[in-house]
Amino acid sequence: MALAYQLRPPAGESAGALVLMHGRGVDERDLLPVLDVLDPRRRLLGATPRGPLSLPPGGQHWYVVPRVGYPDPDTFRTSYAALGAFLDELDVPIEKIVLGGFSQGAVMASALALGKGRPVPAGLLMMSGFIPTVPGFELDLEGRRELPVAITHGSMDPVISVEFARDARERLEAAGLNVLYRESPMAHSIDPRTLPDLERFVAEATGG
Repeated sequence: MALAYQLRPPAGESAGALVLMHGRGVDERDLLPVLDVLDPRRRLLGATPRGPLSLPPGGQHWYVVPRVGYPDPDTFRTSYAALGAFLDELDVPIEKIVLGGFSQGAVMASALALGKGRPVPAGLLMMSGFIPTVPGFELDLEGRRELPVAITHGSMDPVISVEFARDARERLEAAGLNVLYRESPMAHSIDPRTLPDLERFVAEATGG
């Protein structure tokens, strides 16, 4: 399955790429402005793919949600494969790509960055998401000890509990990964106050 997407070209020769996956019910245009916030010098190729599912109440989705934390296996696997193919076809080596996303997009980013059998990216940025539990899907944390990770989450999030972020931090740090963690007194949204830290994270992960 070929995914629709938006690209933001770099200002000059690309130093890597930043790929951001949108949340539930919007589309690839939602996080397009965030590319410039996280990479203001346009060192990187920016990409925002579109979730393949059109579901009620509208917008695009990456998977069906029977229960928060546990994506529907069939739709998750379809999107996982499509995103993997999308990344593999980008004209940037995966080790120079930071994968990020918000909500469902953060779930897919974490799956692609941590999933067994996938190559290791330059960094993982999880905003208000979780590490998914799906039958047949396995993590490879042992092989990702050098992977830098940034996690942001609202402590008052009514959609995806902050406990998912705390659990992700605990699991990743226990596996030896270096985690930048920012928790804000907010609901299900991106805290603007975390963006300078995330900008530095993206730059450092891509050699800036």
